[in-house]
Amino acid sequence: MTTLLNVQHVSKQYGHDTLALSDVSFSVNEGEFVSVIGPSGAGKSTLLRCINQMVDTTDGEIHFDNAILQQMNKRQLRGLRTNIGMIFQHYNLVERLTVIENVLHGRLGYKTTMAGMLGLYKEEEKERGIELLEMLGLREQIYKRCDQLSGGQKQRVGIARALIQEPKMLLCDEPIASLDPNASKKIMDHLKSISRSMGITALVNLHQVDVALSYSDRIIGVSDGKIVFDGAPEDVTQEIIQSIYGSEANDLMMKLGGQNAI
Repeated sequence: MTTLLNVQHVSKQYGHDTLALSDVSFSVNEGEFVSVIGPSGAGKSTLLRCINQMVDTTDGEIHFDNAILQQMNKRQLRGLRTNIGMIFQHYNLVERLTVIENVLHGRLGYKTTMAGMLGLYKEEEKERGIELLEMLGLREQIYKRCDQLSGGQKQRVGIARALIQEPKMLLCDEPIASLDPNASKKIMDHLKSISRSMGITALVNLHQVDVALSYSDRIIGVSDGKIVFDGAPEDVTQEIIQSIYGSEANDLMMKLGGQNAI
């Protein structure tokens, strides 16, 4: 298996007294579906933002597709980010624009500033955007404004916007945290299917441990900015949940009562 992402001894400090990540190291292979779990404030979102350099690391190195991110200038980083699609908890759509216009924003990394400002997209880019929206069950919404959509539909627009970049990896930051169970299942099914059928690596932050256990090839547990578990879903035990979630663990294990792994 080929390693796509290698995080080496990464730390991130905010100010003098907030250590969001502490000596984090792990690697992800091409095509893997990896979930990152942990309580709120554990450092999960900071980790994803360090990987695509929305946030600078304080220490350590991140290697992506044989490049060291910390050694790149702004132009090089802009080019590299076309290979890393980002899916956000709150969608990050332009609500007053149509669904297809939002999807095409995923091509901005390939455009000059002027072409982006003028919305100059090739016909094949528009056709690909429509194809992705149809694949995600949004045929009827293509020309609707995004403020007319449900939360689950908005998240599917966000996925299409990330996919039109032609990424090698998707970073998904709590993609189902704002959704009801039915919409959540649709989103996770789409993400898993996309990872398998397109060979796209996925690194997904999740609050929902049961979802992580169901969908992941691998689970990384984060607590207080440190990795405390890195292994297969079937290796997640009550003790592991306790080490990741501390005082929250008992409530989680009650919810997971029906899970064989716990």
